[in-house]
Formats: sequence, C-alpha cells, structure tokens
Amino acid sequence: MKLFYAAGACSLSPHIVLRELGLPFSLESVDLKTRTTASGADFTAINPKGYVPALQLDDGEILTEGAAIVQYLADAHAPGRLAPAAGTTARAQLDAHLTFISAELHKGFSPLFNPALAPEARAAAVANLNRRLDVVETALADGRTFLTGSDFSIADAYLFVVLSWAKPLGLDLTERPGLAAFSARVRARDAVQAALAAEGLPMAA
Repeated sequence: MKLFYAAGACSLSPHIVLRELGLPFSLESVDLKTRTTASGADFTAINPKGYVPALQLDDGEILTEGAAIVQYLADAHAPGRLAPAAGTTARAQLDAHLTFISAELHKGFSPLFNPALAPEARAAAVANLNRRLDVVETALADGRTFLTGSDFSIADAYLFVVLSWAKPLGLDLTERPGLAAFSARVRARDAVQAALAAEGLPMAA
C-alpha cells in the first residue's frame, strides 16, 4: 500500500493507523499548492478531489477520505482491534465520534488556516470551534482514557491529529485538561511517535 500525505495534515490519521496495525506501506508526500507528488506525478490524477489522504491499495485501487480509509484498514486487517465490529452499537458510537470529528472539528479548524481571515470572522470561527471542543472535553472528563473507553481506536487517531492543529493556530488546549491529557497520551504511543518522525514533525508537544 502507498499513502499519499502532507506533513501534519489529516493524512496523519491513517498514517498512525497503518503503523498501529504494523502493516507494510510506503509514503509519498504531496505538495498541496501545486498538487504534485514527490515523484512528480499529478496528484489530481490519483485523487481528483486534490487533497490528502489517498491510499493506493496493492491492487492499484485508490481510497480517499480519511474516515473511510481508517475504517477500511481496521476492518480489513485487524477486525475488532481498532474499531468494533460493524453492525454493533459500539461501532455506531465510534462512527458518531468519527463523524463529529470530521464534520464539526476538522471543518471547524479549516477557516483558521486562512491568513486573510478577517478578525470578526476568525472570532466567530473560534467561538464555534470552542463549543465543539467543549463537547469532546466533556466526553473525556468522565475518566475515559480514550473516546470509546480504555482502548485506543481509529477515532482517537483522528482526534489527536485535529487537536494537534490547535497550538499552531493560536488555540490553548491547557484550558481543557481532558483534551490536553488525551493528546499527551496519544502522542506517547510508539506508532504515533514513528509517524511524527517519518513526517518530520515535532515528537514532543
């Protein structure tokens, strides 16, 4: 398998999952401005959407969308390990976390990456994002180690990546001790450290 990625982007989530599962894979970086891969290929020919991640399977098929990719990896290569079995209420709960992270948190951060964002628009985006972060803080404040309990899951990989954008974008997670502690726990995992190192990202918070 080959994962097309951009350092620190949401593609870090399937990268972590690949390493958690100990699967053989290669990496190819993508310049998201030029939409060109490290080997000089036109990334839009690989993923017409033009953004990472994209996972090329051994048979050549391309999977896109991070939440779909991590579910495929968990279900196809380690059923029940990083995601409960499909059709169970536990899986529905996991899917709810993945959907919330994707639709509310990931998209909530998106406007903040725009350096030309007007101060009023930034303030509104931050306020909206803070409300969503409070939801996750509450979910982790009841003593849970991870989103679904004591076991690390694909949703935790995704949440960690999204939360890693907070500090560079000027959001202070120390005001939310549940999220700060969660991020530290996930960052300390061997697979996460390996993924961060491979992408040239800081391995310490």
